[in-house]
Amino acid sequence: MAGDFRFPDADTDVTEKNEETEIVVNVGGVRQVFYSDNLNQYPETRLAELLNCLSGGYDSIFSLCDDYDPGKREFYFDRDPDAFKCIIDVYYFGEIHMKKGICPICFKNEMEFWKVDLKFLDDCCKTHLSEKKEELEEIARRVQLILDDLGVDASESRWKRCQKYIWKFLEKPESSYPARVIAVLSFLFILISSVVMCVGTIPDMQVIDEEGNRVEHPTLDSIETACIGWFTMEYVLRLISSPNKLHFALSFMNIVDVLAILPFYVSLTLTHLGAKLMELSNVQQAVQALRIMRIARIFKLARHSSGLQTLTYALKRSFKELGLLLMYLAVGIFVFSALGYTMEQSHPDTLFKSIPQSFWWAIITMTTVGYGDIYPKTTLGKLNAAISFLCGVIAIALPIHPIINNFVRYYNKQRVLETAAKHELELMELSSAEGKAASSKSELGDLASEDKEGLFYSSRLKVSHSDTFIHLLSEEKHYRTRLQSCK
Repeated sequence: MAGDFRFPDADTDVTEKNEETEIVVNVGGVRQVFYSDNLNQYPETRLAELLNCLSGGYDSIFSLCDDYDPGKREFYFDRDPDAFKCIIDVYYFGEIHMKKGICPICFKNEMEFWKVDLKFLDDCCKTHLSEKKEELEEIARRVQLILDDLGVDASESRWKRCQKYIWKFLEKPESSYPARVIAVLSFLFILISSVVMCVGTIPDMQVIDEEGNRVEHPTLDSIETACIGWFTMEYVLRLISSPNKLHFALSFMNIVDVLAILPFYVSLTLTHLGAKLMELSNVQQAVQALRIMRIARIFKLARHSSGLQTLTYALKRSFKELGLLLMYLAVGIFVFSALGYTMEQSHPDTLFKSIPQSFWWAIITMTTVGYGDIYPKTTLGKLNAAISFLCGVIAIALPIHPIINNFVRYYNKQRVLETAAKHELELMELSSAEGKAASSKSELGDLASEDKEGLFYSSRLKVSHSDTFIHLLSEEKHYRTRLQSCK
């Protein structure tokens, strides 16, 4: 019987400790021999502690490993063998490199199990670990936000609960169906306002006022007023319900919202009150300038578009590449405009009057626009134009690939994080359901144990418990678990 199996007394091995210079470790079926000279370099690690654990008896042995064979003097560990192959490099090379395909967080846990300090992990691998930590923190933050939205604190006042509900209603379209409807309406108002702003500049859509000036059609003006009223109400409600008013006011997208709303009220104020303080022509010029600022409302689309948000982030992460692109173009524009001016100066009908004027030709040539308003007429000038065109194509094409990679990487990362957050919530719901099922099973087992026939069903209803099965020992005659070995 496996329960009657006894190890030889561990004390008999103590006298041989000094003669033993090696230990055998079996991790997930991978056997490895270690010598004391290597292990003693890092005495605080788990493998180094195995050298002195025999003198402490079985309690000391099984506090470090999952199982032990005294005949073979072999320690068994039910751990990841692939990670272990990387971790043992510290005893031979003094540093650890994480193999491709191993989860950085799992590898960190393995290092903590083997009591190997993270300082031995190479810098390139630490970068992957830090990125994974950031992803997990982002997932945890998203999960917490969802849980906060689902939970209701009974201790909160009615105003706080109402404030939280309005904030979710306006800021989180995924929280409910009415919130999605509001988000779609806001999106439509932005489009309608932008279209009205463009259509209002068509002469056929304008009317003549009393002073003979062309102004927007009253119908378009009414639509514009309705859109501004929606934007104002939306901004005020979001400001009132925001948990952090200062952070809300200084947010970039909220500043854009203010810039989209403010010109309407300023121009309205100037129209009715400004004429008394300044000349009418100055008032009209100020109103016209403010009406141009309405183009800022198109940026409100970024609030409802994850693609635009991803593009913005990709451009932020690509400042270095964009800086290189501008530097290449600036150098090329200066060089080729100077060469073009010098080569075309001898022609009587030259269009290159000065080097600064030649900048415009160099810009439209290197960016492959080519308006044709300024062009070379000499042979050398045409050769210079051809070279500038080719250099412009190369200069623009070089940084495009890193920018696209940043966009794709961030977009895929956001999708993975969203999927991971949903999966985490599903696991939490599943574990909660299993806990309730286990408690109900135990109650049924107690009720069934009252009679003979119930004993059979009780054994079927109980949740089974077993020690960790170690596949390394499948070839042994008796399967030894940690608890059985201690008997």
